[in-house]
Amino acid sequence: MKIFRLLEHPLTRGMDLDDPETTILRKKIIQEKPFLKRIYEEWYEYIVNNLPYADGHVLELGSGAGFLDQIIPGLITSEIFFCPMVKVVLDACALPFKDQSLKAIVMTDVFHHIPRARAFLKEATRCVRTGGRIIMVEPWVTPWSRLIYTHLHHEPFLPDTPKWEFPSEGPLSGANGALPWIIFERDRAQFEKEFPQWAIKGIKITMPFRYLVSGGISLYNLVPAWSFNFWKTLESFINTWNNKLGMFATIVLERIL
Repeated sequence: MKIFRLLEHPLTRGMDLDDPETTILRKKIIQEKPFLKRIYEEWYEYIVNNLPYADGHVLELGSGAGFLDQIIPGLITSEIFFCPMVKVVLDACALPFKDQSLKAIVMTDVFHHIPRARAFLKEATRCVRTGGRIIMVEPWVTPWSRLIYTHLHHEPFLPDTPKWEFPSEGPLSGANGALPWIIFERDRAQFEKEFPQWAIKGIKITMPFRYLVSGGISLYNLVPAWSFNFWKTLESFINTWNNKLGMFATIVLERIL
């Protein structure tokens, strides 16, 4: 759409999502957009508050553009390709960790890029110890988000697909933004049958407007940074409508067996 080409952030214009340099640029954009950075800080606070209390290693998937390692000491940062700011290059479907060696796996906007979700969940079951958690922030399906993600977002958003898998076009370009909702909401009974080791401890639907008006990583700010508290207050007044309007969900899984 022409309006979105006009609003496109100059650092993202024409970028190849599968190029590691793009991830480095995304990190720069997040740091330089105060409104967007505060959204990430809020997501990170939720992740930290839901970590198990016991000692142990925490693995973050898709760390390249983020800054969670500034908040969680000793965080094992990772990416699917080499980035100078991460500790480990790995495939989420073949984790290079010993059995039950992790207390948690965390991620922000990553799960819906994993083309073989079952393979990842099996690896997580192997690597995360009993009492450990998977904590993620992901797109979610609501009537409002269907409209936005289907028509105004570059990633595929396919809530009606019967499959948990999708073709792996590239490390980041392959995606289904509806995947977390498909597995943990629409197909929840199937997830619980296939992975009885995990309990869904919480799904909190959030943020109908703030990420959108921030412009995200791809666009300029659509509102000034000083308006952040206004938008947060507005969302707090309508949070009972988040099941209709929310665009993201914070999801906590706990290993019980």
